[in-house]
Amino acid sequence: MQRSVLHIDLDTFFVSVERKENSSLIGKPVVVGGWSDRAVVSGCSYEARTFGVHSGMPMKMARMLCNDAIVIRGDMERYSYYSRMVTQIVEEKAPVCEKSSIDEFYIDLTGMDRFFGNLKWSHELRERIINETGLPISFGLSINKTVSKIATGEAKPNGELEIQQNGVKPFLNPLPIQKIPMLGKKTAQLLRSMGIVSIGVLSEMPQGLITRVLGANGQMLWKRANGLDDSPVTPYEEAKSLSTETTFENDSTDIASMEQILSTMTEKLAFRLRNSNKLVGTVALKIRYADFETHSMQKRIAYTSFDHVLTPLVKELFKKLYSRRLRVRLIGIRFSELIGGNQQLDLFDDTPEMTRLYQSLDSIRKRFGENAVRHAIGFGNKGH
Repeated sequence: MQRSVLHIDLDTFFVSVERKENSSLIGKPVVVGGWSDRAVVSGCSYEARTFGVHSGMPMKMARMLCNDAIVIRGDMERYSYYSRMVTQIVEEKAPVCEKSSIDEFYIDLTGMDRFFGNLKWSHELRERIINETGLPISFGLSINKTVSKIATGEAKPNGELEIQQNGVKPFLNPLPIQKIPMLGKKTAQLLRSMGIVSIGVLSEMPQGLITRVLGANGQMLWKRANGLDDSPVTPYEEAKSLSTETTFENDSTDIASMEQILSTMTEKLAFRLRNSNKLVGTVALKIRYADFETHSMQKRIAYTSFDHVLTPLVKELFKKLYSRRLRVRLIGIRFSELIGGNQQLDLFDDTPEMTRLYQSLDSIRKRFGENAVRHAIGFGNKGH
């Protein structure tokens, strides 16, 4: 059976949320990020992009390129709220849904066209999201995740595009290689140095040659250039959680010791999040007492993967949940509602020191193991 995969993406998500709450921003060049020159651009409007502004650019350069830009400091709590609003709408309608990032979803519609035209279904879902959230959204509908994601990019802003099986190659071939998902800047430069500038040219290269030059990554890129992608749409409710727990040799009532252990456990889980390019949306704490009675509590949070955000939350749950007169046998932490995406909050900070600190610590952990760095100094102090 021919696969049918829908990819939907909220257009300029951060900017769109800001415009929904402040209509005076509509039609103006808007940049979301930290206010200082050392901050970086987290998101920008199409009006700002016409001046050459793009995500990841230093804010100082963005201001130089577009001195009329309205700079807004990002608010992850607000963006998480709207992301979850869209998620609820999608989950109510979609047979199989994967939330791949804070503003992107894949939906497997394979076989549904026997009952309901997939393009019509996709159009109605998009209309419902727009009507209920007030946010612009685009979609691509095609035979797999790669082609549908590229189609979404071509449908923007605020558009729809279906690419059927016989139209995949004619659609992909003229596009620049940078349109291929997961193709990094260095790889793109290497391919261009080989004279490979379009997806069509890459697709016609011998697969063995591309694999020899780029390794396993080259094989994956060659397949995507040929419109081949058998990766499944992973149901959102089946997205893996991360958890860890500690059972004490002797039942404990030592609050300070338990909080220290919880801090270490949180650091390890947060490192695993960042290492797998994930963000967490729900944190849960479990306590098992000496009589084996078990209690748990969870809290929904703005998506994050930072220790200095997660550790105080875990300690807050512990203080609310722990009955101080009882001896504790086991404590555990569980991160769930995981979504793809690198940490967004760092892009809203005015200084890059915290981000660099995490990168340095994670680099040490990757080299020497996750126990190599523990109880990071200063994570409890956001003012660093």
